[in-house]
Amino acid sequence: MSTEEKSAAPRSLAEALRVRDDVSLAALLRSRPDLITPVPTDLTQLATRAGTRASVVRALERLDRFTLQTAEALAVAPDPASYGELLALMGGDEEDPAVAAALPRAAALLREQALVWGADDRLRLVRTARELLAPSPQHPSPTGLGPTVREATAGMSPGRIQEILGAVGLTSTHDSVSAVSALGALFADRRRMAALLAELPEESREVLDRLVWGPPYGQVTHDPAAHLRALLDRGLLLPTAPGTVVLPREVALHLRAGRAHRAPEPVPPPVEAAATHRPQVVDATAAGQALAALATVDELLKEWDEGGPTVLRAGGLSVRDLKRTAVALDVPEPVAAFWVELAYGAGLIASDGEAEERYAATPAYDEWRELPPAERWARLAGTWLTATRTPGVVGGRDAKDRTLSALGPNLDRSAAPEVRHRVLALLAGLPEGASPVEESLLARLRWERPLRGPQREQREPGKARDDDLRSRIARWTLSEAELLGVTGRGALAAPGRALIGAPEASRPAAQEETGEPAGPGDKLPVHHHRTPPVTAPPTPAERAAATATAARLLAPLFPEPLDHVLLQADLTAVAPGPLERELGDVLGVLADVESKGGATVYRFTPGSVRRALDAGRSAADLHAFLARHSRTPVPQPLTYLIDDVARRHGRLRVGAASAYVRCDDDATLDEILADKRAAGLSLRRLAPTVLAAQADPAALLDGLRAIGFAPAAESAAGDVLIARADSHRTPPRAAPEPVPDGPPAPDDTLLAAAIRAVRAGDLASTTPRKPGPGSGEDGGGGGAPGGTLPRTGAAETLATMQAAVLTGEALWIGYVNAEGAASQRVIAPIRVEGGFVTAYDHTADEVRTYPLHRITGVAELADDAG
Repeated sequence: MSTEEKSAAPRSLAEALRVRDDVSLAALLRSRPDLITPVPTDLTQLATRAGTRASVVRALERLDRFTLQTAEALAVAPDPASYGELLALMGGDEEDPAVAAALPRAAALLREQALVWGADDRLRLVRTARELLAPSPQHPSPTGLGPTVREATAGMSPGRIQEILGAVGLTSTHDSVSAVSALGALFADRRRMAALLAELPEESREVLDRLVWGPPYGQVTHDPAAHLRALLDRGLLLPTAPGTVVLPREVALHLRAGRAHRAPEPVPPPVEAAATHRPQVVDATAAGQALAALATVDELLKEWDEGGPTVLRAGGLSVRDLKRTAVALDVPEPVAAFWVELAYGAGLIASDGEAEERYAATPAYDEWRELPPAERWARLAGTWLTATRTPGVVGGRDAKDRTLSALGPNLDRSAAPEVRHRVLALLAGLPEGASPVEESLLARLRWERPLRGPQREQREPGKARDDDLRSRIARWTLSEAELLGVTGRGALAAPGRALIGAPEASRPAAQEETGEPAGPGDKLPVHHHRTPPVTAPPTPAERAAATATAARLLAPLFPEPLDHVLLQADLTAVAPGPLERELGDVLGVLADVESKGGATVYRFTPGSVRRALDAGRSAADLHAFLARHSRTPVPQPLTYLIDDVARRHGRLRVGAASAYVRCDDDATLDEILADKRAAGLSLRRLAPTVLAAQADPAALLDGLRAIGFAPAAESAAGDVLIARADSHRTPPRAAPEPVPDGPPAPDDTLLAAAIRAVRAGDLASTTPRKPGPGSGEDGGGGGAPGGTLPRTGAAETLATMQAAVLTGEALWIGYVNAEGAASQRVIAPIRVEGGFVTAYDHTADEVRTYPLHRITGVAELADDAG
């Protein structure tokens, strides 16, 4: 492209993209990854794709509030508009200095994302964005402005337009076009408009004040009052439909002092700190929450170890099963849904896939339990941060008015990972140990991603609906981060800071010596500049490094696991801290958890002891285990309890006949037959030491245990069956993949390859070609830029190729690949032999070999080709 062409103003978005450098194109494709899915063939196709409705809507929804306000102002500005006109619309007649300082960045961002193109004296909003943001009766503008005088008078009779000119003191014209121009010029003239409005009665000015900030439409009767008639006669209100009038844009801008928005927001609202705590207190609190989180997930998985709740036909947990899980975990149902979804997202539970589908632990659970506690937490926290499944919506309704159930479908919200990451990043921007004011955090998020559509248009400036999805996800993020131990006392802990890749905060000695504020309501200074900017999502390698760093920082905060408990005479054991895994597993089978907290209290019961015996432990094993791990002497009541249960355990044997009971002591069988509570088991004696039942073995075991006996199950060979806690596992299952919010962000390698391909394709489609033989005046045989593929005979193609090898010139060819896809390329032939041409392909930026029979034609490039 010549110097003159580069300096000329672009006439289209494609031309504007063509003069960009590679860095600018990379910024465009990085911010709008949908534009290279798939990679466009040339810059014309890239510009066309950038102007499609879906792509433009997606780009607009990712603008911050002030940049979106800038685009909205351009939508009501003349097309094209100068930068000065845009500044006047954004800053008003008084030229707000904050707006003037922020506007260059907003305009540059719009230009970078190909939503605006052209030089500063001819700024153009892409057509699709203008259609989306410009005011219309069906879609009011977020600015609250109505149509221009020209648009509002499009269907008005010429005579009526001339009457309005006379009413405002203008000279009548010979045509409607000049009349409308004169009226618009009057309304845009501040001095003359002030004089015109001064003539109006007070009631008329009140009507204008009600319409000035929108909506600009109003209703009138067929015989309007005098103060309305004064406005209609002067064209200050123009009819758009029977009974409907509109305030022209030029009039509204005069009344607004030139501002397109009531309250431009050039500066993001700061995140305010509500209270501060010593960083050590925050980290310790978060570590305690993290330890409780691991215990809760472990308890959930143990509950489902031998097969959890059944899977609903439509997928997910039933409301009843969620309530049971909440009771078992001693948490509210929404919190239970969070833990269930977290374990599912981490791949620790899944459906077993059997005929009667149930949820159960996966083999990955056993691997997870073998990890150190800090690494187990890091895996859960990393899963939570990137998961699109959103437990907060459980209990709500889907589009078909069906209840959303935990572990069920339709829980994915693609915005969740971004919102979670951004919330934590905003917390990282506060002083270390500071917790945020929730409303200020939500206000900042709304500024960064304002809502679009009718919900946004009818709100007060700076306000947002409290029930929008992003705000709800942000609130859930704050509570879930506290449950998980990412935050402590509302402030981001050191492991949580590492989890998002934020740099570790420095801790001056003076800060450590100072205590906490007097109360949680103590306000800290507002921080404007410490909040990190919105960045691209981290890569998988960056996430893995971040979780590893978080685990490293958390590990020293965890207390060392204990290898002992304190046995008490009331058949309880106290664990004064977290226990070693093996000790905790055995004690969890031998006793029931009575209370949890800083210390866990276990209670020994006949049922819990029998459970340990069923798991293959003998009475001697249990006595030795307790003596080895107790810092206090084993109480005599506990010794008696174990011996008494063991003495009766296994005397009865239950097998499959349908089921039978056998016992060497026939008196025990007599006792069972005489017990009225055993009537439901339908027992009958087959032999002095054998009873038969119609119930299955599992029901028979439960029935006898309910009566007070301690039977043991046996195999067909007569051996005692040992019931292990981890006996039921699903087949290997992959953790659910997050649902992406559009195409993934391209990496540098893909961006470089895509830009190279687009540039080469653009060169092939725009480079001038020499006219081919017999092509006519326009060189139709060679094809015009962007036209059809060149067509030449085989002999001519071969001769042109061989000549280009000698001269080193580049050629333009048409090529059809083996799949029948046609393309045009610019190549520099290196050699021609054996029916193939080897050439440097500018389109692919590499040396390639092409069969000559697949080349449709060839054309030489013009001498002035750039």
